This record gives sequence, structure tokens and C-alpha cells, in this order.
Amino acid sequence: MTDFLVTGASGHLGQSVLHHLLDTLKIEPSRVAAASRKPATLSAWASRGVATRAVDFNDAASLDRAFAGVKRLLIISTDALDAEGTRLKQHKAAVKAAAKAGVDHIVYTSLPNAETSLVTFAPDHAGTEAAIAQSGVSGWTMLRNSWYFENLFHSMPQALASGQWYSAAGQGKLAHIWREDQALAAATALADGFQGQRTLTLCGSGSYTADEIAALVSKATGKPLAVVHVPLEGLIQGMIGAGIPAPVATVLGSFDAAIKAGHLDGDSRDFEALTGRKPRSFEDWLKENADKLAAPAGH
Repeated sequence: MTDFLVTGASGHLGQSVLHHLLDTLKIEPSRVAAASRKPATLSAWASRGVATRAVDFNDAASLDRAFAGVKRLLIISTDALDAEGTRLKQHKAAVKAAAKAGVDHIVYTSLPNAETSLVTFAPDHAGTEAAIAQSGVSGWTMLRNSWYFENLFHSMPQALASGQWYSAAGQGKLAHIWREDQALAAATALADGFQGQRTLTLCGSGSYTADEIAALVSKATGKPLAVVHVPLEGLIQGMIGAGIPAPVATVLGSFDAAIKAGHLDGDSRDFEALTGRKPRSFEDWLKENADKLAAPAGH
């Protein structure tokens, strides 16, 4: 038997979850397994005594092999975003395999307000949550993860370079959170022995409008930054005009639509109740990452 299995273990979040299992929560490595499409990338964990397993969410047989003998399973959502619904199919296959393997508890990384969110891929998360609830697996934890602070690395360097940040979020608020805190929460939910069913929305301690975020970023970096409020369609067309493929621009635009609608707002109560600590503040994270945010785009 394997007490804990982490899928997507070679990704940023998966790597951090393994770190918190072993180094923060002091779980014996022999109780932990890490699964990836590329298990060779997990050699550092294997050297510490973590079992590594190959898993491909498009391959039912690999799922059966990877989940065999697992008690508690963390399913980190995959990155298969397309119009064919590949990600939801992958997740459903993983849930089916977990039930077949007799897994006692599934932890899943979802999205705030999964059933109603305007984020274009929210139905993937809502559908996965429904599949887990209907799977017959007796226990589950839905971790509805808010946006990472680190997402700002995708947009902020270019915005700071021009001094303008285009937003269709209006006065909607975003309660984002440090990725390491999300990883700690996932590790805790996996290892805490909870046997029931729970849905937790994991947000940071602060909730900010685009104007407030811009002011904090400007203060931390010493660079001027003005928010240019535009309609959603104008934001999407502007991104397309800048060379971003239309499907990607539509997804990115939906983030602002969700923020404007209040779908990514929240507080840190669930995080604190789960982990017993407060999440890192946005202001503290900005101080540490100001130079990286202000670096020229592409560097």
C-alpha cells in the first residue's frame, strides 16, 4: 500500500507539494509516491525514497498501474486546454481509475465558483468535481484554488515597460495567493487524514481591484503603472492584435470577466483552517519579486 500519491509531480505545484509533504509535514518518504508522464524527471525525489510511477491520463492502463494500492490521491488538474474537452476526459479517466483501485480519498485542485465562473475552462473543473462526487470514492477534498501571485509574471513586465496595464476587470476584486501556500494546502489536505467530504476555497489574505494591484506593484517596483479600463471585447481584440492567438486571448479575457463578476474574490479562512497558518501577504511577495516583475518582457 502507498499512503499518498501526487499526480503531475514534475510540475511547479507538484514539486512544491512533495517538498511540503517531506520537509514541512515530515512525512516519511516511503509513504509517498510521485507520478508523472516523465518519471525520470523525479529522480531527485526517488533518491530521497519517494516511489515514482509513470502515468498518462490518456492511457487507462497506466492510470490503473499508478493508482494501485494508493490510499489517498492528489489529482493536480492537467494542462490540456482545447476545444475538444480533453482535460475533462482525462480527469474523468483518472477518477474512474481511482475508484477502481479502491482509493479512500481524492484531493483535487479546482477553481473558485467552479459551477458558475466565467473562466472559459471552469466547466472542466465543475465536471471533474461532479465526477468525483459521483464516483463512489467515499472521501474527497475539492481545493478551489484562486489565482497565483506568480500569474503576474505573464503580464506585468510588459505592462510596467509601457506604464499601462489594460484591464476589463472593472472594480471586481481578486483574492490571489502564493503558489507555495497552495502547495502547502494540497499537501496538508492529502496527509491530514480527513475522511469526509469537503470543498475549500483557497484565497490569500488580501482582495484587490486592478487599480489597487497596479498601485502596489508600482510602489514595489518604483515604476509608474496606470490601469487602462477597457471593455472585454476590446481587451481580447487588443491581445489578438498584439499577436496572441484568438483562443488564448479569449481564455485570458475570461479571467478579467470572472474577476469583474466577483468569481475570484474571497478570503483566507479556509486556508487558515486547513493549514493552521496565515497565507503570505501580497505586499510581502511583491517586495521579494519586484525586480523580476520589472524585468524586460522575455527576460
